Amino acid sequence: MSGDGETAGKAPRNRLDLDPDTVEKDLVKLVLTVVELLRQLMERQALRRFDTGDLTEDQEERIGLTLMLLDDRMAELRDRYGLRPEDLNLDLGPLGPLLPRE
Repeated sequence: MSGDGETAGKAPRNRLDLDPDTVEKDLVKLVLTVVELLRQLMERQALRRFDTGDLTEDQEERIGLTLMLLDDRMAELRDRYGLRPEDLNLDLGPLGPLLPRE
């Protein structure tokens, strides 16, 4: 019983609870978290390339449009499953959050 007292009163971390009633939403949350991480990494890489002048004007426009469309699609999927952007930021314990807070 001492284990119950230690966890009682602690706020639950932002984690996936494997509940049969919410397994679809939990899976979508996990997939969208990975996609959001990759989207942010791609965005940072694109900004670096913009800054260094490695891209043609056409490439810059295509990358910008692609990132905007991906962001819109992510928002649609979050809305469909009742998720907020902060719901995709998993707590990694002592390492902190997975995604940078914007």
